[in-house]
Amino acid sequence: MMRMDVLLARRRLRRALHWMMTLSMLALLAGCTTASRATSDSFRLLLKRQVTATPEQVAANRFPQAQLKAPDLTAVMVLGYVDGGRQSWYAGSNAVFQLDDTGLVTGVSSSDRQIQARIAGASPFARLHALNSTTTVQREYDWIPGYRMGVRATGTLTRGGIELVSILGKERSLIRFDERIEGGFHAHNIYWADPSTGFIWKSRQQLGPSYTVELVQLKPYRAAKD
Repeated sequence: MMRMDVLLARRRLRRALHWMMTLSMLALLAGCTTASRATSDSFRLLLKRQVTATPEQVAANRFPQAQLKAPDLTAVMVLGYVDGGRQSWYAGSNAVFQLDDTGLVTGVSSSDRQIQARIAGASPFARLHALNSTTTVQREYDWIPGYRMGVRATGTLTRGGIELVSILGKERSLIRFDERIEGGFHAHNIYWADPSTGFIWKSRQQLGPSYTVELVQLKPYRAAKD
């Protein structure tokens, strides 16, 4: 029993440290050195544009970019940095979204919301294009406010057909996948993935009982094959 308590305490500490580090990243957007101010200004210049990006706007900026729609904001996100496969994207001056290299949203950090979404065990999203049968996905979530940690849910992931998806005026033929989540809460996620690589170009991902994110990759960090 004592050993289990220690492990749980360490797990909570790691999560708390993650939140603190992410909030520190938000503070860096204000800039404290010449270099950081220049980077911050680049982010703000992009994000002050219209929230629906044009091909010309995306091409004119060197940062990887993604179109985001969430309940509390709509923005063109830019990639801040990558650490161990975790991508941190800035959506305005007070929100950071974490993605993995498949296109899944794994975290949200803002002044009034903290969300972490994890897949327990093997992830079918690593080779999504090779999925030909229905499979299950074991998930865990942390939600603040509410301080609900380790909420477990099971997703049932099913491959659909090819659909045409328009991104920046270009039609892409992508495989649709539907994921029904049951357990700690109920959700219906949809992913449109590249048939050759499994990279998720467009998605609707529900990260909590009332928080759904719609994401479109405009200039991916890891480009999928055409």
